[in-house]
Amino acid sequence: MCGPSVPANGSSSLFSFENIYRNYLNCRRNKRNTANALRFEFNAAANLLTLERELNSKQYHPSRSILFCTTKPKVREIFAADFRDRIVHHILVEQLEKIFEPIFIHDSYACRMEKGTHAAVKRLQKFTRQATKNGKVRAYFLQLDIKDFFPSINKEILFQLIAHKVQDPDVLWLTRVVLFWDCTKSHVVRGDVSMLKRVPAHKSLFGKNNECGLPIGNLTSQFFANVYLNELDQVVKHNLKARHYLRYVDDFVVVHTDPEQLARWRDEIEAFVSARLNLKLHPVRRKLLLISNGIDFLGYIIRPGYILVRRRVLNNLKAKLRAFTHGVIDTRAVKDTIASYLGHFKHANCFRLKAKLQIN
Repeated sequence: MCGPSVPANGSSSLFSFENIYRNYLNCRRNKRNTANALRFEFNAAANLLTLERELNSKQYHPSRSILFCTTKPKVREIFAADFRDRIVHHILVEQLEKIFEPIFIHDSYACRMEKGTHAAVKRLQKFTRQATKNGKVRAYFLQLDIKDFFPSINKEILFQLIAHKVQDPDVLWLTRVVLFWDCTKSHVVRGDVSMLKRVPAHKSLFGKNNECGLPIGNLTSQFFANVYLNELDQVVKHNLKARHYLRYVDDFVVVHTDPEQLARWRDEIEAFVSARLNLKLHPVRRKLLLISNGIDFLGYIIRPGYILVRRRVLNNLKAKLRAFTHGVIDTRAVKDTIASYLGHFKHANCFRLKAKLQIN
């Protein structure tokens, strides 16, 4: 791979104003009405020129993150990057995608173009049909996930995985800056401060000495997660020769007709992620069950002949609808909520449920 091309003004094409501006436009599509985005846009030209100067002079460093907690489905700490840093994340991921997308296996479905949860669900159903010969043969599935995945990612291991494939010094420099920035030492807290005390220590980035852990939600974190677990993907597909394997973030499923083979693969996967990636499988979620029981995956129950919506999803909808009955009912909010759930339900076999939820 050749080094970065350099325009006549001496700046890297990666950090040219044109490239920064284009990624700024991409970034603001989903963040335009946030407070950070509005502050940036108030003086966008000057802010973009400053960012260009900082990147080309290698003086750039991330701004303060906003720290807050979410409670559903469980209490988690979120470090939200500043808008200008999100632009930089877009620049970096765009470059890394060019290198890693051809390397990733087909059946890695998180945060990739033309992939996603629904594609993963359909693909898994196809695997169950193939393994069971359309329900005529008994087959099993092994479902695993990583314990405390994002807080456990080792930054040095991750950087070496990236450095092994990337030769462009600008991309490597920016990767190091973003990856090793310690957001626990540069943040402002929003919301209920007491909620932070409810975050378990093993799920927090605090106390990790900046050696492990990626902030949940950042574009770079999602992409880095795929790079990290691509090591597992390659081993399962090419060393273990598992034909029916797919992964969404750190939740992965293998389908086979022989439960003993799946058990052996489970032991080999556990040994690999421990030795190579310094990760641990979740001790409870080690499912090895008959496919006829249904696979609980990404909000659906998947069987060869049909797909159902997970009961917890239905319960969440019922809870939201009950909440709307208190006080003045916001009809628009009710319709938006139902439309969102209908988007989820349309990928399952639940005609009567969808019919009940239709609003004129």
